[in-house]
Amino acid sequence: MAAVKRVIDFMKLRHMFAAISLVATLISLGSLAVQGLQFGLDFTGGTLVEVQFAQDQNLDKVRGQLEKAGLESAVVQSYGTLRDIVVRVASTEQAKVGDQVMAALQSDGADVTLKRTEFVGSQVGGELRDQGGLGMLLALAGVMLYVAARFQFKFSFAAVLSLVHDVIIVLGVFSLFRIEFDLTVLAAVLAVIGYSLNDSIVVADRIRENFRKMRKAVPVEVVNTAMTDTLGRTTITSLTTWLVVWALFLFGGDMIHGFALALLIGIGVGTYSSVYVCASLLIYLKVSREDLLPPAKEELVDDRP
Repeated sequence: MAAVKRVIDFMKLRHMFAAISLVATLISLGSLAVQGLQFGLDFTGGTLVEVQFAQDQNLDKVRGQLEKAGLESAVVQSYGTLRDIVVRVASTEQAKVGDQVMAALQSDGADVTLKRTEFVGSQVGGELRDQGGLGMLLALAGVMLYVAARFQFKFSFAAVLSLVHDVIIVLGVFSLFRIEFDLTVLAAVLAVIGYSLNDSIVVADRIRENFRKMRKAVPVEVVNTAMTDTLGRTTITSLTTWLVVWALFLFGGDMIHGFALALLIGIGVGTYSSVYVCASLLIYLKVSREDLLPPAKEELVDDRP
């Protein structure tokens, strides 16, 4: 005798989680409106100085040396090893900044070599910011068209709204805690869109399949069954991805710290939104089996006598 599968009632808590999502979204939008994002030099413009020390360095000590030299706004990051240091300064005087940084770092007699100095103009940074925002909007528009073509408009609307929810929450965290937003973080946000979309597509596909199999079930039962069916796959995928991203966050160095943090937030929020934003919206939109049936073909009537 086959065992009866226990279906978890995910949708029982949909109203509570809808309220939580709404509050989190409003807080994020409020922070973005009041504080905005703390854009890095990739977007605002400035000078990048890359140096190499003969021995490993303490980043806090390096920051202290730069502050004493009058470079309080300098961003210090390591890449690869603690001997390779990148200093970012919001200044348009490339040569002067390079000399100031070298003088500050050599003030204690350290053996340091200047590897390169680069300048990013504010106009170029503004173009990167605008193009990044446009790319995000185009990605969401493409997602909406794809899901509408593969499933149905209600699925498309729910999927895109859940993606918008994920992006707003990630941006809101960076705005609320004044974490630097640079090109690597923008890349992570676009990756979050793809990750969350993948989860939503899997869930939507199972919901469509269950609507065709469970002919007498109400939408809530169909959605709960679909969530239960995909729970194992979602849990394993999210946990294994999280482990990799946690490794990047803890051991990847300052250069990709923001990238890994955005992915950590995005993966968690994306997994949550696949259930309590995308699937819940389908219930609120009153999705039904009839929405997924192919349109009936009109029969040709022969009017000849």
